[in-house]
Amino acid sequence: MLTAGTVMIAQTGIYLHTTLHGKLRIWQRELDRARLRGDEQLLDMGCGRGAVLIEAAKRLPKGHAVGVDLWSGTDQSGNRPEMTLANAAAAGVADRVDVRTADMTALPFADGSFDVVTSALAIHNIPSAEGRYRAVDEAMRVLRPGGRLIVADFWPMARKYATHIGQGTLRGLGPGYWYGGPHLGVTLLHVVKES
Repeated sequence: MLTAGTVMIAQTGIYLHTTLHGKLRIWQRELDRARLRGDEQLLDMGCGRGAVLIEAAKRLPKGHAVGVDLWSGTDQSGNRPEMTLANAAAAGVADRVDVRTADMTALPFADGSFDVVTSALAIHNIPSAEGRYRAVDEAMRVLRPGGRLIVADFWPMARKYATHIGQGTLRGLGPGYWYGGPHLGVTLLHVVKES
C-alpha cells in the first residue's frame, strides 16, 4: 500500500514538473539547437495556448510564426485563440504571431509555405492512424525543400510518423518531458525535407 502511494506521488510530481517547467525548457533547448536564422516562416500545428509558438517567435525577429488549432478544451483548458494571442502579446511577440482555426489533416496553406513546422504532443490526439499520417503528410507538404519538421510526441507515435515518412531521426527528450514516468516519455522526430 505504501509503495503504491509513493509511486503515485512520484508520478504526480514528475507530471507537474513536465507540465509547468520541463517541456518549456526542452522546447527552448530544441529551438536553440535548430539555429534559426531569424527570418523563417514557421508553422506550429496544434499550438494550443502557444508555448512552442511563442518560444519560436522569440527567435524570429524578421520572420513569422503561425499557429493552427481546432481550439478544443478537452486536452487543454483555456484553449482559445484569444488566449494564445494574449500570451504572445505578454511575451512581446504579438507582431510576429498569427493564429488560425485549422485542421492539421487539411492545412489551409500552399505547398512549400514554411521553413519550419513544429508540433508538440498534438498529432497523437487525432483519433485514427490514417488521420495522424495525413497530418504528417500535410506538414511535409507545406514545408519548403530543405525545411525542417520538428515533432515531439510519445515514443510509439513518433516512431510511426518516421516510418510513415520514410526518413528522420528520433531522440528521446528525457525526464524533463516525462508525463509521470519513462513509460510516458516524449520523443523528438526531426526531418529535413529533401530538395
